[in-house]
Amino acid sequence: MTIDTLVKAPPRSITRCPDGEGSVQVQLDPALKIGTAKVFAVYGKGGIGKSTTSSNLSAAFSLLGKRVLQIGCDPKHDSTFTLTKKLLPTVIDVLETVEFHAEELRVEDFVFPGFNGVMCVEAGGPPAGTGCGGYVVGQTVKLLKEHHLLEDTDVVIFDVLGDVVCGGFAAPLQHADRALIVAANDFDSIFAMNRIVAAIQAKARNYGVRLGGVIANRSAATDQIDRYNAAAGLTTLAHFPDLDAIRRSRLQKATLFEMPDSPEVEAVRAEYLRLAAMLWAGAVPLEAMSMKDRDIFDLLGFQ
Repeated sequence: MTIDTLVKAPPRSITRCPDGEGSVQVQLDPALKIGTAKVFAVYGKGGIGKSTTSSNLSAAFSLLGKRVLQIGCDPKHDSTFTLTKKLLPTVIDVLETVEFHAEELRVEDFVFPGFNGVMCVEAGGPPAGTGCGGYVVGQTVKLLKEHHLLEDTDVVIFDVLGDVVCGGFAAPLQHADRALIVAANDFDSIFAMNRIVAAIQAKARNYGVRLGGVIANRSAATDQIDRYNAAAGLTTLAHFPDLDAIRRSRLQKATLFEMPDSPEVEAVRAEYLRLAAMLWAGAVPLEAMSMKDRDIFDLLGFQ
């Protein structure tokens, strides 16, 4: 069996789901439950810094003594880059080498150790224009379950591709306890955030996922985010400024906890540790409501 065979599978693999009116997507196995770990799915506009945020949050959880697993859900497979110091092979790449006979894989073929013991997996994605990201997420969780990796995990973080809210890339929401949205203090980020809120609303009808809140990133101020939050019913959980040290950490294949000390870096580290501790204690579920597109334009000052 090859990836081409899978992406050309007959229509019976596509079923209507009750997750949202008119939803069509690859159906995941409802028996694939992650278990007792706290599960967070990180979403946001493409290029907003989700992987940097996810990796530093994973590092912070690990420094609090938690056993952490980060799953990158992007064909770029660079979610865990700063944790492992290298680009990892994706689950799909590894499955292809054994002609999709998952039983032939060893744990070390697709799970790699990162900073302070964080376990790192890159799910990857289907070839461009074909397949569904939901299949990729489902296969990744299945492999982790079969190898009993989720039984010894305290925290799972899904770092999800861009602001795509199709059924496939919304699949991590079927496993998550809380969805976190990374946004900058600008219109495009907030517009994308509103679409993600709508996707989470749809998934929350049938799954346990709830909105956890917003992580303001790459922003000196948060006035626009605050305005949207007040209208939609969201809360900002943490705020990270647009620091050059954060940009350089990615270039140096390092988490912020490995960068040279400075007052600014130490403040950001403290904010990540505070965020991790708060999420571990239990983020309050938010019943936010998405807005109409025109209403967002009006709210943020566009006429």
